[in-house]
Amino acid sequence: MNKVAIRLLTLAMFAFAVAAAPLLSTAYAAGGDNPSPPASGSSKDKKKDKSSAIDNPKFLAGYHTAYATIYDRHDYAAAIDQLKALGQDDRADVANLIGYSYRKLGDYKLSQVWYERALTADPNHVRTWQYYGLWQLEQGNRDQAAYHLNKIAQLAGTSSEEYRSLAAAMEKPPGTGLVY
Repeated sequence: MNKVAIRLLTLAMFAFAVAAAPLLSTAYAAGGDNPSPPASGSSKDKKKDKSSAIDNPKFLAGYHTAYATIYDRHDYAAAIDQLKALGQDDRADVANLIGYSYRKLGDYKLSQVWYERALTADPNHVRTWQYYGLWQLEQGNRDQAAYHLNKIAQLAGTSSEEYRSLAAAMEKPPGTGLVY
């Protein structure tokens, strides 16, 4: 694909994301390539209003770039820098992706810090419960992973992608390398 086609495709995807953001806001709690609005009611919200960041083209472009850096290029160190540069790392989606990146780099302590930060920002962030559940399994904490699985079931149901992913990982015998 040539550069012009890639740029046009990127622009089209960005335009769709901006236009669809108000319509899809309830689906964001699961996490994904589109960030969710910050959870309301936190003290940080009163100090620094980030509600408009979901509509901020610069933020969205940076988030999508970092998302692609993680899931397409698997360059976790670069993604961490990109996500932190957004200045929105107290947003659940951003903190979760930072935690995921640290986990993929093998830094479980920092990964845990970021997962907990994501859940502090939004206790109902399903993707964080999933990724943190996988973290728990990797640490040998099967009971905690089961807790995370139950939380996902409460939030998104047992047919959700996040539930199925963590449930499949839990079915593997302890010590089995996880593939996700």
